[in-house]
Amino acid sequence: MLFDRLKRFSIVLEGTGGDAPAAFSPGQAVAGRVVLELTAAARLGALRLRAMGAARVHWSESRSAGSSTAYTQSYSDQVEFLSHRDTLLAPPDNGEVTVLQAGRHEFPFTFQLPETLATSFEGKHGSVRYWVKAKLHRPWSTVKKVKKEFTVIEPIDINTPALLAPQAGAKEKLARAWYCNRGQVSVTVKIDRKGYTPGEVIPIFAEIDNCTSRAVVPKAAIIQTQTFIARGTKKQKKSVVTSIVGDSIAAGKREVWHGRALKIPPVGPSILQCRIIQVEYSLKVCVDIPGTSKLLLELPLVIGTIPLHPFGSRTSSVSSQYSVNLDWLSSIPEQAEAPPEYSAVVSSPEAEQSLAPPCRSELGGILEGPFFAYIQEFRFRPPPLYSEIDPNPPSDNIRPRCMTC
Repeated sequence: MLFDRLKRFSIVLEGTGGDAPAAFSPGQAVAGRVVLELTAAARLGALRLRAMGAARVHWSESRSAGSSTAYTQSYSDQVEFLSHRDTLLAPPDNGEVTVLQAGRHEFPFTFQLPETLATSFEGKHGSVRYWVKAKLHRPWSTVKKVKKEFTVIEPIDINTPALLAPQAGAKEKLARAWYCNRGQVSVTVKIDRKGYTPGEVIPIFAEIDNCTSRAVVPKAAIIQTQTFIARGTKKQKKSVVTSIVGDSIAAGKREVWHGRALKIPPVGPSILQCRIIQVEYSLKVCVDIPGTSKLLLELPLVIGTIPLHPFGSRTSSVSSQYSVNLDWLSSIPEQAEAPPEYSAVVSSPEAEQSLAPPCRSELGGILEGPFFAYIQEFRFRPPPLYSEIDPNPPSDNIRPRCMTC
């Protein structure tokens, strides 16, 4: 039998080692080889290859059609992104079979990915998967199959005006208990941009006013929303990616967050262009109010794959341009100080060097400063040095001007 002689039958993709997962971008060429190792000579029919990529969704819901009748309704749909076929070993034209000698045999292949693909994804009610499958045929025998999955990551560049735009919102809620008005809770939240990448820190700037008679507790969290669509029906699954809890705010008091840090853990990027699967993110600020429902405020987020450039767009705020490394900004004071007196300006090299930003090792915290932060290097421009000598003396050839003419 062939399979008694088949020592190895596998697919190897270039750029990976062994069984390590391979990652590609839309439009990229995928290259690899099918490896056969035989312990003895074997007769083969054909070796065929197929590359596939698709998004699939499926879920079931129980429904009732009366007091005693119940049935299950199923929903499913599929979108195909990639379909490529190739024959790596074809049978001879005379109808005979191919005989391969003992040893290692490699059959290379390559194919091009489409320019538009959804990021690989695994969810509760659906998935986006890509794989390469090889089939080895032999006359009068079962087909031997091998499959190799690979990952596709759709690039999302957050260095775009839409994703660099600040996001802000405000909301208020009237606390009631037994038809009694206990006051109002209001919250105002702002973040410096909409797009982030995993590992970055979101500085949250918020004001929470507690005008009720009881203490309230503010919280912030990143929410992932998975949406599955089939036959015009949607199924959603929401989960908390990460969260922080603020200090309790006493009755009649106000709490201000000066860039409260919320770090994004390793998560998959947003999926926004797939017809049947969408993965969206949002920043949710919640205030727990005793005796009534919570006050919720949500701001949209996009998790990308291309991080913010160190010196980003001029249209973005100062804090967004430096959010990749926010540590050194923690020493910025709450309010800008007044310009120094003229006599205090020193032009020595040591003084000019002191205007540079502090070293990262000298700082030990995360951004907790004001939203309109400024950079110390460009804080003040010293006036020119005073001198008794005119740097542009008048020429002797110029005739004195008559003051009476």
